[in-house]
Amino acid sequence: MKKLFAIVAMLGMFTFGTTQVYAQDAAEAAPVETVENTDQAAAPAAEEVAAPAEEAAAPAEVTEAAESEGVHKTLKTKFIEGGAEFMALVAIAMVIGLAFCVERIIYLSMAKVNTKKLMEAIAAALQKGDVEGAKTICRNTAGPVASICYQGLLRIDEGLDTVERSVVSYGSLQSSNLEKGCSWITLFIAMAPSLGFLGTVIGMVMSFDKIQQEGDISPTIVAGGMKVALITTIYGIVVALILQVFYNFILTKIEDLVADMEDSSITLLDLMTKYNLKK
Repeated sequence: MKKLFAIVAMLGMFTFGTTQVYAQDAAEAAPVETVENTDQAAAPAAEEVAAPAEEAAAPAEVTEAAESEGVHKTLKTKFIEGGAEFMALVAIAMVIGLAFCVERIIYLSMAKVNTKKLMEAIAAALQKGDVEGAKTICRNTAGPVASICYQGLLRIDEGLDTVERSVVSYGSLQSSNLEKGCSWITLFIAMAPSLGFLGTVIGMVMSFDKIQQEGDISPTIVAGGMKVALITTIYGIVVALILQVFYNFILTKIEDLVADMEDSSITLLDLMTKYNLKK
């Protein structure tokens, strides 16, 4: 692309010089013309001088578009050069790992509710003595917080100790449901660079095999295997980094939900204590 830009610039400079020579010849050939005719002769020359400048600016935009396409082609070429066997395994690890990440993100996003409004609605129902209304509110609300509150309301007449044990047990179950699938994500985070390193070792073995066959250590022989080795390592590390970012985001959402569950459990016990005192 740089060569193309240089050629276009040279052509522009050549055209610019030719135009100037043409303008000087035209001025010398018609010295007896009036000032108006001289201006008319100079006008086409000015237009021809401005044209190469516009033509020289156009290749800059073409060069930027070509460079963006070149990055995509380079990545694709390097992926192919890394070897179909190991690069395909790294790609599969990335796709499956991202699938687990997307599933967890969707699940956790749907499980997140406005805990403050939920507890206010339950408190208003219990103040009226409407336990069934509070249960209905919990049944109609998605997420682990509402489920824990519903389990506590089911045992409201069995004493606070029973309610507390039920809430703690069901809270542990909900926490495990939130973390479901995270172990698979960690597996693919560890697997992607491992596959890259495996490709690195095999690429080095290929290099030594070629050296043994040729009986000579030359950069050309060694470069092929080492190139495959480095490319597989790079892609494996990149995949692991991408999955790690998603995994940390998922952990943050889980911690937020667990905090809401613990806070709502304490609030529910307080509401039930006030309800039992009113009875």
